[in-house]
Amino acid sequence: MQPIYKRMLLKLSGEALAGQQKFGLDYDVVLNICRSIKKCADMGVEIGIVVGGGNFWRGRSSGKMDRTRADHMGMLATAINALALADALEQLGVPVRVQTAISMQQVAEPYIRNRAVRHLEKGRVVIFGCGTGNPFFSTDTAAALRAAEIDADIIMKATNVDGVYDADPNKNPDANKLDSLTFLEVLSKELQVMDSTAASLCKDNKIPILVFNLDNPDNIVSALLGENIGTIVKED
Repeated sequence: MQPIYKRMLLKLSGEALAGQQKFGLDYDVVLNICRSIKKCADMGVEIGIVVGGGNFWRGRSSGKMDRTRADHMGMLATAINALALADALEQLGVPVRVQTAISMQQVAEPYIRNRAVRHLEKGRVVIFGCGTGNPFFSTDTAAALRAAEIDADIIMKATNVDGVYDADPNKNPDANKLDSLTFLEVLSKELQVMDSTAASLCKDNKIPILVFNLDNPDNIVSALLGENIGTIVKED
């Protein structure tokens, strides 16, 4: 089977890298995720990755701390995760580059759009760290922004649920999983797919979002091959 997307933006939560310990990094989990990413790269798919930092720090949950400084700390947490993903991919023989929205040239390239696209064209996985580089914007928004900038065909948002439901499945056993949604439905019903800024950016740039479960990392491969996994959000 052939992949149905040529270039994708994979959005990974920081929590996904922590495994069962819920904090920090579980390197075996990171390697397992990266094995699935390698399968996608081996099919010729061009892959950009945006990773969150919630396994180390969440700026919006920092209490009395200044929000700007707290968000900067969160950006640094995403850089740690980006480097961990890069290390695992390199161990698996996948060429990779880390680009960060905050300059830290001793450990990563600065984010430059044209350079990122060139890496993708050469078959390198590009991991985007530090979000957008600005406080008050989530890594979901960073994923939408980078996807638009690199002309990604789709955003694949790997989560801890198997799609989008019409109610909270943890609270309502009768909640129904939705196979597809429009951006207008996501925004008007305030469904927890992405934050509204990210959803609006995807809507304006006609970038579909696929929400799926990362418990089985090979779901990334299955989604690329067009299997019916998760929930797709797209224009009418």
